[in-house]
Amino acid sequence: MTPTAPGGPGPAELRQVASSFGVDADRYDRARPRYPDALIEAVAAAAARVAPAGQTPRVLDVGVGTGIVARQLRAAGCDVLGVDVDDRMAEVARRDGTKVEVAPFEEWDPAGRSFDAVTAGQTWHWVDAEAGAARAADALRPGGVLSVFWNAGDPPPELAAAFAAVYARVLPGSPMARAGTLTSIDGYAPMVARAGDGVRASGRFEAPREHRFDWQRTYTRDEWLDWVPTTGLATRLPAEQLRAVLDGLGAAIDDVGGSFVQQGFTLALTAARA
Repeated sequence: MTPTAPGGPGPAELRQVASSFGVDADRYDRARPRYPDALIEAVAAAAARVAPAGQTPRVLDVGVGTGIVARQLRAAGCDVLGVDVDDRMAEVARRDGTKVEVAPFEEWDPAGRSFDAVTAGQTWHWVDAEAGAARAADALRPGGVLSVFWNAGDPPPELAAAFAAVYARVLPGSPMARAGTLTSIDGYAPMVARAGDGVRASGRFEAPREHRFDWQRTYTRDEWLDWVPTTGLATRLPAEQLRAVLDGLGAAIDDVGGSFVQQGFTLALTAARA
């Protein structure tokens, strides 16, 4: 589905949306998809190449949320510190042992600490692209890698059109009402481009590189309806409107047999500190 990505909203509204995901942090942790093993392994390997001999690679995860990326990186052999604006999300991340500091990343203080990689999964579009790149460079060792990435995906076209009709009926004018005519790449590619622009403008990184990892996932009706309330559009909806959206989406999935295959991909942008 296309994201409810920031396009015209100002900084204050973006901050409100970015801080809204903790409204149901446990659901977020349960329903949000994990990231491809190949991506996580590549980040861990890049961090290991920079880490001093004999030391565990250190990763700073921006917008750590409930710790989804952090847990994957820890399983890959990294020591991870998270930064997040939402203490409700941080509380969930800490349950599994992830260390988290609560602050907007642009205002977070490295306090003399150095990291071998800085990551951001599904969050860099909430960060000022140039200020975020500069702060990442502050935290990285020379040669350390910044890696920002997003999961995205599309249901079958007919189902996407049915979903869009639900949003058009319940939330006319919303970005999701156009989902039948747009694909996820239309929403996420500009985020990657914006991240690259910020990296280049900071003047502190080598040329950024873009990567894509393709995958598939089968969603049942219940799994999809568990995921929808964690999206940026839904986290601030009144309960009545959210229920109407979920009822409509559930009926559309029932009409195609109760499940569907999402064609997914993960877009990533990486850059080494110069």
